[in-house]
Amino acid sequence: MIIGIGIDILEVGRIQRVVERNVRFLDRVFTEREIQYSQPKKNKYQHLAARFAAKEAFFKAIGKRIAWTDIEVVNETSGQPRLVVHAKEDFGFTRSHLSLSHLAEYALAVVILEK
Repeated sequence: MIIGIGIDILEVGRIQRVVERNVRFLDRVFTEREIQYSQPKKNKYQHLAARFAAKEAFFKAIGKRIAWTDIEVVNETSGQPRLVVHAKEDFGFTRSHLSLSHLAEYALAVVILEK
């Protein structure tokens, strides 16, 4: 049974501007693994924006905000993105689905939570 759905879209340039103005933003919002994944990419801001959108979509799906780094986006060996929740709180879901997409200017994420 689906217990939560969240979607978010944002401009990649918005993330780029924030990161360039405030380097601490990276450590406050992203886990070390997310930063290490995105930094070597040719279009690193697209990957960071997609992960930011995934966190926002997750917040919408659970109906509240938690610490940014308590939710993490990792990639399976197949490349499929997956959510990892580090928070101790039980949000009532047993399975999550994540889809990410990005273009030069926009990043999008959809999260579906099941019980």
